[in-house]
Order: sequence, then structure tokens, then C-alpha cells
Amino acid sequence: MYSTILVPIAFEHDRDSNAALEIAEALLAPGGSITALHVIEEVPSYAATYVDEALLKEARTGVEEALFAKLGDHKTVTPRVVTGHSGRTILDVAESMGADLIVIASHRPGLQDYFLGSTAARVVRHAQCCVHVIR
Repeated sequence: MYSTILVPIAFEHDRDSNAALEIAEALLAPGGSITALHVIEEVPSYAATYVDEALLKEARTGVEEALFAKLGDHKTVTPRVVTGHSGRTILDVAESMGADLIVIASHRPGLQDYFLGSTAARVVRHAQCCVHVIR
């Protein structure tokens, strides 16, 4: 059983975040906590000067609302939205919160993953805690 679980949530249709949340709940120790994390990719600095700050705030609010909606019946899960590079940020958040498990959904690897690497693969290779990957 794990006391502090991090579940990265992607809004892609082929990622089953509900299954990841159910597994996290099944592995949670009594009195433990689950955090659902969504990482908003940073706007590159060369493009940020052309994007209105109000538009970025509105987009973030939309993402937060979508994350709350995606959690649905998982009322004990704490939602969190951060900005950064997905792989690095997931690892940083897991370390800062003292997570002892990351439950992450992944797609089936394809040829592009051998050149670029997926977020799940990056998390598995570099996490300082246990990682449970769902396909």
C-alpha cells in the first residue's frame, strides 16, 4: 500500500485516466492521498510575447475545469494543474510532494517513441519512486 500517490492526467482520448485513478485508489493506504496532476506545456518565449496574458489565464481556467470534470466520482482525489515540460514536471512534483507511487497511463510504443521517448518512458526511467504504467 502507498501513502502518497501521483496520477498524471492527459486529456488525450487514447489515455484511460479513469483506470489509472481506480488503480491508485486500490493501492492507497488508509489515510493516504492521491493527487491528479495535469501539466500545461509552457508557451515558448518567442511566442509568449504575442499571446495575451488574459487568454493564457482563460485557457488555464478551462484546463482546471476539465480536470475537475474528468475526476468525476473520484471525490477523494486532489486536482493540481501546473505549467512546465511534462516529463520533468511530473518528476519534480512527485519528488516535492514525497510521492511513493506514480500511476501513469501510456500508449503502445511506436517507432516515434524510440527517437523522441514518451512521457511515461521518461517518468519510468528517472522516477525516484515506484511507477505503475497502464496501457
